[in-house]
Amino acid sequence: MSLSPEERAVLLRIARESIESVARGQDPPRVDTDAVPEALQRPGASFVTLVKKGDLRGCVGSLEARRALVLDVQQNGLGAAFRDPRFPPVRPEEVGDLYIEISVLTEPRRLAYGGVQELLDNLRPGVDGVVIEKEWHRATFLPQVWEKLPEQDQFVEQLCLKAGLPADAYRRGDLDVFTYQVEKFGE
Repeated sequence: MSLSPEERAVLLRIARESIESVARGQDPPRVDTDAVPEALQRPGASFVTLVKKGDLRGCVGSLEARRALVLDVQQNGLGAAFRDPRFPPVRPEEVGDLYIEISVLTEPRRLAYGGVQELLDNLRPGVDGVVIEKEWHRATFLPQVWEKLPEQDQFVEQLCLKAGLPADAYRRGDLDVFTYQVEKFGE
């Protein structure tokens, strides 16, 4: 999926207007899905990342396409601003300092691997977002995380920790691993 500059602008505008409204104590604007471009009406999965003065301020997303992309972006923008458990809710005076980045995801695909080295060799730094699952443990890193964790083993170790697993859990070969790519854009 490749969004036009106009479609990207609509998503960024809706995310910002929704965050601004809720920060001021109002309801988010109602989105008329019939009034947005067709590409934004189709089911889509997204992550919305908020950055304030170069630091992460919130990031929430969806891995599966379960609602119109425009609604997914609106809800994930609100989640990043007000429901990311790592941060307090965004205050009205912060909204102007926020940079909004949206990542639209492809459908995750299972990564078949026969051992630790094959798993690491099949991950493409800077290209693949990765999901790991084991029983009820699940976590993902967007492709952007490769910028901070460029080595495959380090990336997967941190992802295991994020999922609540031991850092070396991937070495046992019993993780379900999925990869996806993103179309990333921001203000």
